[in-house]
Amino acid sequence: MTQEQKPAILWFRQDLRVDDHPALHAAAANGRAVQPVFILDDAAEAEWAAGGAGRWWLHHSLAALEKQLGELGVTLLLMRGAAPDVLVALAREVGAGSVHCSRRFEPAGTAQEERVRTALAKIDVSFAAHAGALLHDPHALRTGTGVPYKVYSPFAKSLRAKTVIGDPLAAPRMLRSVPRSPTGTKLESLDLLPRIDWAGIMRTRWTPGERGAQRRLAAFIAGPVQSYGEARDFPAQDGSSSLSPHMHWGELSPRRVWNEVSRSGAGKSSGASKFLAEILWREFAAHVLLNFPSTATKPLRPEFAKFPWKPSTAHLRAWQRGQTGYPIVDAGMRQLWATGWMHNRVRMIVASFLVKHLLQSWEEGAKWFWDTLCDADLASNTLGWQWSAGCGADAAPYFRIFNPILQGEKFDPNGDFVRTWVPELAKVPSEFIHQPWEAPPMVLASSGVVLGESYPQPIVDHPTARDRALAALQRISGAKSAARD
Repeated sequence: MTQEQKPAILWFRQDLRVDDHPALHAAAANGRAVQPVFILDDAAEAEWAAGGAGRWWLHHSLAALEKQLGELGVTLLLMRGAAPDVLVALAREVGAGSVHCSRRFEPAGTAQEERVRTALAKIDVSFAAHAGALLHDPHALRTGTGVPYKVYSPFAKSLRAKTVIGDPLAAPRMLRSVPRSPTGTKLESLDLLPRIDWAGIMRTRWTPGERGAQRRLAAFIAGPVQSYGEARDFPAQDGSSSLSPHMHWGELSPRRVWNEVSRSGAGKSSGASKFLAEILWREFAAHVLLNFPSTATKPLRPEFAKFPWKPSTAHLRAWQRGQTGYPIVDAGMRQLWATGWMHNRVRMIVASFLVKHLLQSWEEGAKWFWDTLCDADLASNTLGWQWSAGCGADAAPYFRIFNPILQGEKFDPNGDFVRTWVPELAKVPSEFIHQPWEAPPMVLASSGVVLGESYPQPIVDHPTARDRALAALQRISGAKSAARD
């Protein structure tokens, strides 16, 4: 049997789908038998192993993938351990001539691929990491001076000009199984689900897996995409795509999403254009992380390493629990805890509040999001937090400090989002919902609110906190621009 005729191993990672899957197509080429495998290799991820919400999603996504692959005629092996060791043993057991996977671009993922490549070469098994996670090759795009991009707009322009976004690959109708598929571990044995069930709302909010992702994409195209440019900023509306967890776990390829949206009836709308620009922000985040891998833990702008943070366990804990006394911030943090997701506008508000009002490190915020978000993507999470702190690529100017009161009044004018997630304020009139401390005592009493008891007083005074942050940020930036909200 030639190398090309030997069975191939398809190593699933963050590509839990069968549609538009280049690695799957390569593994099954010429009718080769395919052995799919997913390996839980927490040690390889080190501190960036999936957090609690991510592991919950992964469990259910793997269950969906097991079912899909079974319908195609093959069995998904679930394994635990070091990926190089598992793949070498598996290749020997099934007589594989090749291993195929989808390329990852985080530092831990690329390092893991090299260890696998080296281990397989020792037993004369070829290894190929295929495109599929992104629209572009992060190694390829460079500025006119040959360096990686640090600003989104020229990056997006370059990607559009230089990248051909081809047609997605169709899902296979059937796959050929190896003669005797080995026995893996049971999904429950991977211990991905929480010991204490805190995922009740998540179960009603999400349907992990490729088919759930496809339904959500279809619903988005049929409805919210046309008004996405405006509605996406209002958290009480169903105006966002909610596709980020599905894309993070690779249940949808970016190429499939791009093609479906751009070729739909809404594809020429301003909403669709804005949404596709957000897909390019995802590409930009991956480009930055690949080319500046230290940004996962260090600021891209080195002067921010000396920023005078004021670590406070009490302030950090109040923010995490949604007990800051600022309703839009608290609503967002409680939405995050309950659903494993937070509205994008609110993510910016809560991030700005943590790093600028409370002077808590952006790294603390990034770690909390990592543990609580279903869509906790290292590149996007890092870019977003460094943007909010002003220390990363295309960062917000140092003087941009979101006023949580004005942000709430502008983007949640009737307080519907706050009432949903901060029910103790449900009866507060709209004019006071974003600053209940300004409500007359009689209004608070009739609303059933006792500040400091049923709902906290603000943990910081906005003007004072703003001035403190501006002073610290101005020292770091060396700028003399006029401050503004």
